Amino acid sequence: MSVLVVTGTCTGVGKTIVTAALAALAAARGAEVAVVKPGQTGVGPDEPGDLDVVRRLAGVDDLHEFARFPDPLSPAAAARHAGAPPLRLADVAERVQKLSETRRLVLVEGAGGLLVRYDEEGTTVADLARWLGASVVVVARPDLGTLNHTALTLEAMAHRGVQPAGVVLGAWPDEPDLVMRSNIRDLETIAARPLAGALPAGAGSLDPVEFLLAAHGGLAAPFGGAFDPAVFRETHDPLR
Repeated sequence: MSVLVVTGTCTGVGKTIVTAALAALAAARGAEVAVVKPGQTGVGPDEPGDLDVVRRLAGVDDLHEFARFPDPLSPAAAARHAGAPPLRLADVAERVQKLSETRRLVLVEGAGGLLVRYDEEGTTVADLARWLGASVVVVARPDLGTLNHTALTLEAMAHRGVQPAGVVLGAWPDEPDLVMRSNIRDLETIAARPLAGALPAGAGSLDPVEFLLAAHGGLAAPFGGAFDPAVFRETHDPLR
C-alpha cells in the first residue's frame, strides 16, 4: 500500500496528465488505484474537472474530490470568495489514509504548486504529504524559468522533510528548443537524480490506448514505465 502526491512547480505544468499516466500504468498492472483531488478550483459544479480527465485517459473510476470552488484562485482564496469554509487538509489526510488501507496505490493531485494555501492558516500540499509520509512527484515545465521554479520547489520540500519521488516534465514537445534541451542536465543536477519521466506534449488529447503507450514511454521504471533518462539526455544533448 502506498500514497504518492503529485505537485507542480507552478500551475498549468501538466499535473493532471502525469497523475493520469501514473494511474494508467498502475491500473494496467492490475493494481487497485484510487485518485484524489482534494480541492478543485476554477470549475463549476456541473463542469468536468481534473478527475474527469483522469477517468477518460486512464480508465480509472475510483475517484475522490472533496471540495470544489468556481473561482480560479488558490483553494484558500476560492473558499473565502465563495463564502464557504476552507478545505481542511488534516481531514483529507485521514480520508486518504483510509483509502490506502484497501488500495495498492492512492494518487493525490494538489492544486497549483507545492505551497499553495488551502486555508487561512497556510496549510499546503507539503503538509499533506508530510502527514501521510508520502513521496512527491514534482511536475515541471521544460522551458525557460523552470530551473528556478524546480529548485525552489525541491528546496521547500527538503526544508519540510518531504521526500521527492522524482521530477517529471509534464509536456515535452516534438521539437524542443535549445533552452529545453539544455535544461535536462541542469534539472537532473538540481534534483540530484535522473529525470523520472517526460510526457509528450498533447498527451491529454490521446485516446486511452494511445495514452497508455505514451505513459509507458514517458515514465521511468519505478512508476511502471520504460522511460530511460540516460537515453533521453543523450538524445537531446545540445552539444552533440
